[in-house]
Amino acid sequence: MGKNQGVRVLLGLTLSFLSLLLLYAWYYCYWRRFSSRRSKGGSLEDGGGVRYGGKEELQAEELIKFAGAENLTAHDILDAPGEVVAKSGYGTLYRASIQKTNSVVLLRFVRPDCVGRTEEVLPVVRTLGSVQHPNLVPMRAMYVGPRGEKLFVHPFYAAGTLAQFLRAGVSEAHRWDIIYKLSCGIARGLDHLHNGNEKAIIHGNLKSNNILLDADFQPRLSDFGLHIVLNPAKTQEMLEASAAQGYKAPELMKMKDASRETDVYSLGVVLLEMLTQKDPINNDFLQSKDLHLPSSLRILALEHKVSDVFTSELLKESINQNSTNEEGLVMLFQLAVACCSPSPTMRPDIKTVIRRLEDIGR
Repeated sequence: MGKNQGVRVLLGLTLSFLSLLLLYAWYYCYWRRFSSRRSKGGSLEDGGGVRYGGKEELQAEELIKFAGAENLTAHDILDAPGEVVAKSGYGTLYRASIQKTNSVVLLRFVRPDCVGRTEEVLPVVRTLGSVQHPNLVPMRAMYVGPRGEKLFVHPFYAAGTLAQFLRAGVSEAHRWDIIYKLSCGIARGLDHLHNGNEKAIIHGNLKSNNILLDADFQPRLSDFGLHIVLNPAKTQEMLEASAAQGYKAPELMKMKDASRETDVYSLGVVLLEMLTQKDPINNDFLQSKDLHLPSSLRILALEHKVSDVFTSELLKESINQNSTNEEGLVMLFQLAVACCSPSPTMRPDIKTVIRRLEDIGR
């Protein structure tokens, strides 16, 4: 019995030693991999966090940084306390506080099943991250989680969206100078997307909810190019939502067919929304249920019955200042109607829109 007991003790000690040895080996390998991953930083341009081989690949839990996020880390983002701002079929938008810099950012979380593979979307993200313009919301960074989820980092604008501004009942929403400033800024942002980069970037989802405002009423277009990052099912869902809200061009059947012309159509709807102070899906919007053929508005404009078109507060503000502003209202309305032409070839391009806006401001 003593001999058998000794064998059992020796066997137990041997198994315990082997278990500890295996545990140490596993911990050592994990820690090396984790440390290597955390030590990688840098921007997308210098290859930080990116492995180059036959294909571009992004390792799990990496942070791709662009201008304005040089000192940002994945730890800063994941530990930032936040609150939900909005939800959609493909993700959630958060307002988050970066404690290290005492700053506020917008975090757009996109679920793994709604976005393409990382190596496929990386070139698109690189392009979108390089876009910089005073009338566009820049992308600061993209975090890729262990399951392929994406988290896009953007600046936060406390003034909210254009839609909120128009519906808040504030007096500034009825001032001609502010409506004109917003119109010019939105057009310039869209012009930069269409003509200010190596390749044209189609916004694809322009609407008042996707236009953010600075404190001084400077508009910034957000969500541009997002439809390219999402998978086909979600991009089509985005198009259907845009159609339900009244911003979809009549010829646009699939989001992959979005073009400069469909963006200009959406711009026209936004301009009309600012002039009428009405929701595009409202039956009273443009005095007609048929947005594609607003003939009643054309007649009203020709007869100079602007009181039947514009919000009464905006018209009163314009008339009280001078007749030039009233004329500007009519000219802006006519430009908006031209942008909403049912024929894509009849719509002005964005350069023409800007020239006409400049004429209105003279």
